[in-house]
Amino acid sequence: MKKGLSISSACLGLVMFLVLWQLLAWVIHRPIMPSPVTVLPVFFSSLTGELGLHLLASAGRVLAAIGIGVITAVPVGLGLGQVRTLDRIFFPLVAIAYPIPKIVLFPVIYVLLGITDFSKIFLIALIIFFQILVVVRDEAANLHPELILSVRSLGAGRRALFRYVYFPASLPAVLTALRISVGTAIAVLFIVEQSLTTHGLGYYIVVESYQVLRYPEMYAGILAMGLLGAALYFVIQSVELRVNRYQYVGDQS
Repeated sequence: MKKGLSISSACLGLVMFLVLWQLLAWVIHRPIMPSPVTVLPVFFSSLTGELGLHLLASAGRVLAAIGIGVITAVPVGLGLGQVRTLDRIFFPLVAIAYPIPKIVLFPVIYVLLGITDFSKIFLIALIIFFQILVVVRDEAANLHPELILSVRSLGAGRRALFRYVYFPASLPAVLTALRISVGTAIAVLFIVEQSLTTHGLGYYIVVESYQVLRYPEMYAGILAMGLLGAALYFVIQSVELRVNRYQYVGDQS
């Protein structure tokens, strides 16, 4: 059984992080490592201004990428997992493409799709697509034949099987894969926002803060990006808990 991370545990982890950050600031004692006492006021004061706008831009991109990745990967994964002919034809290509670091395709995507927000969203969605596709395909392929036969005996066709058997059975795995891929999505978001854009936390951290030696603002941007990833993680975990409650133990409050 899985043990979900409770809110109290997350708060304890946040306090420990701030304490370690403060200790590290005392040890290094240089402008490059401001303390949380210096950064947090900058973070909260700029959250309603410049930093907040960059945070909204980044959140919009990553949410759009998650939506595109899930909507495209789930039906393809279900199809490969249950239609053996399709799986034999296309899964070798998936097996080769899956381990390739998709970030190396960024220049190609820029050339093909242009220097737009969509090209950044497409790259993040591509990463999420493959991570979910492989998980859904494996889950759909490993469903018990007896379950499928019992539903077919009631007159269910392939469409009904996908809707009432394959998709519900694969949904917990989809949410787990999505929760795990959030960290990768945020990391790629940071990379793609560093150049050829004027909005986003990556741009704010590197161009508007680091390159002009505004270290408190830089750490405020890093904190905002970290909180964005944490928020997405806990939202997905909350949905996963409701969908697949029997796999979790422990207090989630």
